[in-house]
Amino acid sequence: MSAADLAQSIGRELPYLRRYARALTGSQTAGDNYAAATLEAILSDRSMMNGDDTRIGLFRTFHAIWQSSGQPIAGEDQSSREAAAQSHLRGLTANSREALLLRTIEELRYDQIARVMQVDQDEAEELVQIALNEMGRSIRGRVMIIEDETIIAMDLKGIVQAMGHEVTGIARTHTAAIELAGERRPDLILADIQLADGSSGIDAVNELLGSMGDLPVIFITAFPERLLTGDRPEPAFLISKPYSEEQVRSAVSQAMFFASTDGLGVA
Repeated sequence: MSAADLAQSIGRELPYLRRYARALTGSQTAGDNYAAATLEAILSDRSMMNGDDTRIGLFRTFHAIWQSSGQPIAGEDQSSREAAAQSHLRGLTANSREALLLRTIEELRYDQIARVMQVDQDEAEELVQIALNEMGRSIRGRVMIIEDETIIAMDLKGIVQAMGHEVTGIARTHTAAIELAGERRPDLILADIQLADGSSGIDAVNELLGSMGDLPVIFITAFPERLLTGDRPEPAFLISKPYSEEQVRSAVSQAMFFASTDGLGVA
C-alpha cells in the first residue's frame, strides 16, 4: 500500500480510534493524545501496519503504546473526577476493560480483539466476561432517557432496569428533558440526537450539563458521524443504531463506573 493510500485508509478509521480512546481514558484530550501518539508511531515505522487490515493495525499500534505507558496521557481538561476514575480503573483485572470496549463499542470479533491485544482468542473472550462482571455488579444509579421513538425508549428502559439501575423517566423533546431532569437529577443520561418535535438531543444535553455540571452521557444515534467531527467536545460513549443489548449494557456500566467517584450507590 502506498503512503497516500495508507493515509487515506487511516483517515477513515481515525474517528473510531478516537472514540475508543475517549471511552478508554474518560477524557477527550487524553484520548486524542493517545491517537496522536499512535499516528506518530506509524509515521516513524510503517511496518507496524503490515500483515493486517488498516483498522486492526491501527488499534494494535494504539494498544502497544497504551500497554507501554501503563496509564492515560493526561490532558489539560482532565477533571478531578476523571483522575479519580482512572485510579479506580486500576483496580480492574488487567486488559479486561479494553477487551470489552473493543467488543461492544467498536464491534470487533473476538479473533480481531485477540490480534489487537496480541492474546489468544479464548483469553479475549474471557477478558470481556470478566469486565462485564466487575463493572456491572457494583455501581447503581439513576438514568434519564431522552428518546422520541417509543419502542426504542421502552427497550432501553428495560435494559437499564434489568441491570439494577433506576430510570427517572423518558423525555421525547428538548423541553420535556429539561423538565424531567429538574424533577429528579439523573446520574447518567441516555440520549438520541433527533427528537420528536425536531428539537436536538445534543442541545438538550448541553443545557442540562450547563445547569447540572459534569454528568456522564451516552448518545445512541443513527448519525454517529455528526458527533465524530473533532470540531467540538465529543461524548466518551457513542453507540450507533441499530444497537445491541450488549453494547448498551457495556456503555452504561462503564459510564457509571467513571461517575462512581461522584457518590453513586454501591451495591
